[in-house]
Order: sequence, then structure tokens, then C-alpha cells
Amino acid sequence: MKNLEELFEHQLKDLYSAEDQLTKALPKMAKKAKDAKLKKAIEDHLEETEEQKKRLEEICDELDIDPKGETCKAMKGLIKEAEDFMDEVDDDDVLNAGMIAEAQRVEHYEISGYGTAVRYAKELGHDAIAKKLQKTLDEEYNADKKLNDLAEKRLNAKAK
Repeated sequence: MKNLEELFEHQLKDLYSAEDQLTKALPKMAKKAKDAKLKKAIEDHLEETEEQKKRLEEICDELDIDPKGETCKAMKGLIKEAEDFMDEVDDDDVLNAGMIAEAQRVEHYEISGYGTAVRYAKELGHDAIAKKLQKTLDEEYNADKKLNDLAEKRLNAKAK
């Protein structure tokens, strides 16, 4: 990479790969969740993730970028860590509390990635694209808040 435009393209491809991996991982997490509200939150976020992936495809199309071909190693690692955790836990309440922690790690990674992409888009004068990326960033913050509320109001206490 030699300039901000190329770095921005790399960020978009990385985010696309992350969202693509999540569309495959979230159904597995929803299936393992033992709390109805957690299961619903994961299923709702899957729908949102599919929309975010489509949004990235639209952005890449506008910029004449093929979003495929890169693997987000960080997301791959976060998903592997979550899968390993889910296989190691024997208590349903501990599983639910831990799944929230794993999901929040993913959200925080996405918040970082989308925050960076919004800044790059603005720097490069892609204002309409920055707004689309900001919409996703706002959704990621909201998903994190929902997970946090679930943990604080119910699931962490049950895991004691």
C-alpha cells in the first residue's frame, strides 16, 4: 500500500471479510445460546450483519473495488476463540454470560474498524460513503449496548 486510498480499500476488504465470517458464525452462536433474549439478540444482529455486508458491497461497487479475496485474520481468531469457549463450558448460565463477552469482543473490533473507515472516507472526500459507514458504526455501537444491557440486567447475575 502506498497511499490512503489503497489503505482505505484494504480496510473495506477486511471489514467485508469480517462481516462475511460473522454471517456464518452467528447462527451457530444463536443455536448454542440458552437464554431466549440472548438468542433473539444474536438472531437480530445476524440480520443486521447481512445488511452491513450488503452495504459494504454497495460501497465497493461505487469505488470499483472487488470486496472479496482477503481474509480478516482478526475476526477469524475472535470467532475461533468464541467457538472454543462455547465447547469448554458446562453451565448454561456461564455459557450465556461468556457468549456476551465473546460477542462484545467482536463488536469492539468492528467499532474500531468502522471508525477508521469513516475517518478515511472523510479524508478522501467520499462523504456519501462515510455516511453509509457511519450508519454501520452506529449499529455496532447499538449492538454492543444491547449486549451490555443483557449482561448487566440478567445474565451475569445468573452465572454467579
